[in-house]
Amino acid sequence: MGLPLISIALLAAAIASGLPQRDAPQPSWHQYVRSPSSNTVKPVRILGDKTSGSVQNPNGLINGNGATVLSRPNTNDPAPAVVVDFGQNVVGLLSVHFAKSVNGSGGLPGVRLAFSETLQFLGDRSDFTRSDNAGGSDKITQGTDQIAVQNNAYTWQDKHGCQSDGKVCSDGLHGFRYVKIWLDALASDAPHTSSSGSVSISSIDLEWSAYLGTPNTFTGWFECSDKDLTQWWYDGVYTVDMGTDLFLANETEPRGAASQTLVGKQVLFDGAKRDRDPYVGDMAVASLTSYLSHNFAEPSLNVLEDLAKHQRSDGWIPPASINGYTLPLFDYPLWWAICSVDLVMYTGNTAFAKTYWNTLKKVLDNYYAQYIDKSSGLLVKSAGMGYGDYAFLPRSGPITYYNALYVRALRYAAQLARGFGGDYASSASSWESRAASISAAVAKHNFDTATGAFFDGGPCPGQPAGTYCKVHSQDGNSLAIMAGVVNTTTSQQVLDYWAKTTAHPYGNAFYDSSVLSPGDHFDERVYAFISYFELEARFLTTDRADSAIEEIRRLYGWMSAHDPQITMWEGIGPGGSPYEGGFTSMAHGWSTGIVPLMSNHVLGVKPMSPGFASWQICPAVGAGGLKWAKGVVPTPLGGIEVSWATGSEAGSGKKLTMYISAPKNTSGAVCVPLVAGASRVEVDGKAVPVKKGAKSVVVNVKGGLSHSVTAE
Repeated sequence: MGLPLISIALLAAAIASGLPQRDAPQPSWHQYVRSPSSNTVKPVRILGDKTSGSVQNPNGLINGNGATVLSRPNTNDPAPAVVVDFGQNVVGLLSVHFAKSVNGSGGLPGVRLAFSETLQFLGDRSDFTRSDNAGGSDKITQGTDQIAVQNNAYTWQDKHGCQSDGKVCSDGLHGFRYVKIWLDALASDAPHTSSSGSVSISSIDLEWSAYLGTPNTFTGWFECSDKDLTQWWYDGVYTVDMGTDLFLANETEPRGAASQTLVGKQVLFDGAKRDRDPYVGDMAVASLTSYLSHNFAEPSLNVLEDLAKHQRSDGWIPPASINGYTLPLFDYPLWWAICSVDLVMYTGNTAFAKTYWNTLKKVLDNYYAQYIDKSSGLLVKSAGMGYGDYAFLPRSGPITYYNALYVRALRYAAQLARGFGGDYASSASSWESRAASISAAVAKHNFDTATGAFFDGGPCPGQPAGTYCKVHSQDGNSLAIMAGVVNTTTSQQVLDYWAKTTAHPYGNAFYDSSVLSPGDHFDERVYAFISYFELEARFLTTDRADSAIEEIRRLYGWMSAHDPQITMWEGIGPGGSPYEGGFTSMAHGWSTGIVPLMSNHVLGVKPMSPGFASWQICPAVGAGGLKWAKGVVPTPLGGIEVSWATGSEAGSGKKLTMYISAPKNTSGAVCVPLVAGASRVEVDGKAVPVKKGAKSVVVNVKGGLSHSVTAE
């Protein structure tokens, strides 16, 4: 890709000054990148208040000034323990470099390891370890990894397996921030380890296993006047980086997920520590994060192809390899369809679309079409199907979420088909017609005029089928807006109801009531995954972009301010706690919607045809008080570079300035908002017509040149 405009300026300044290129200032966005600098990651501190028992020189593990010695002469003595902090969530194989050990009364001294993403759940067992999800011979630990420390100097690496006769076992790869190390042994590991003796540790480090997203790997970037929003963009990228890894049988989800068709391939895991299996619903957000930062499409492609090859004869596509590709989720085939179109639009891989076109048609025309009720025109999931969804909710009936998601998939696939033309156009017409029919049925049957939002669509517990529970969901209402089910006025009404009814300091809840499952506190649970679609709906709805930024600041601000910080949580529960306790994945790719929200909406760049051959740039100028934004969105032909500024940042006498550069052989439409009463727009110094009373002007430009836009 070409250098960003800001980078060109910096490079020119460096050349003019006679400095060699390597001495040129680094782009300002580099400071926000969270990745380790190399595949060997070292801890940053010892938690002194967590050190206990006889521990000599605990900081030797950090500063390298002598070995750290854990001593326990007798089993009645307190177990010596030290807690190491890596400073942020990391993922990979821990290595412990032992200097020596002295046997205890029962033989080789034992060391136990407990890992955790947060201090809250750090204790005498890991917050989660692979055996927690395993059964039978796969269950090799009881919550900690064990070591029988040899007497000589050597390096132990936390690889999956057992040292002796099925004893002294470790679960291998971990995603964590903290690790507790203490001298102790399990009674079940006798006679191979002892709870007494001493061990000397010279250092510890981690072999990073995931995608190493150092600054040179970024083909896209983002920066704006709000440093928090900027940082969270890079935190989202880091979260997905942690979940981008090789699929290996001993490092993935153990519950029947070890697919031989995925082993050795790059994939997008849904979480760094669990569940380490590629779920296609998660990819609806995580893949966009990957495309918009590193433009790394291989992991997404591998998963989409693999799931397509496991399509059932009736058109259903499994959500993941777990349970031998049989996990019954009703919504995930639609997410496969949407993610497949995303892949083609963002990467230009039209060969994938044409190869799996019949797979896509079987999803849209066979599997879901069979569940359309002829009397209502709605997609209806019967109570006896036994299928759940992304939140494992056993919803049944004409659920708004399922219908709106189906409409979204139909219209998105039709957009792609229209672009292909020829024989594909017939599918586009059919899909657009069905989408319009279902959309009208949803608006007619599922809208609750009393609240100004859509019903969830199913019965309350104990109510007969066909009745509507007086409860509303974030997923259905958000996707109804995104799918074009409602007009702008109704969209504003829905979003205002949701902001008024479900707001918490840590985001907006995914239900406005807990009536469907009172003990689960649905009205206090926040999923950043589903919040992404509400936030996108806010950016897409006139005069609601400010509310998007406000919600983003609550949701991502909460996660960044609480342990483990930096990475983004699978779900948030009552009071802002991890929604499933220590089991919660605290580095989860589906929660990284901040990345596409900033790139697609604050910068405003979206593909309109495969590979950004055509595109639009419709930035949310000034949203939430932002004064400027700049960045690059990668495409197969190079980067689309955008910067905008308002007010004093725009320059004397100007309300808005924008600079745009796109690759050759592309073209697009640029939306120019008439901010602060602007009435005159110029593109490359030439005035363009402005209609009286208009809120924006749309101009068409070609790639291959840089364009300047001003509004006065």
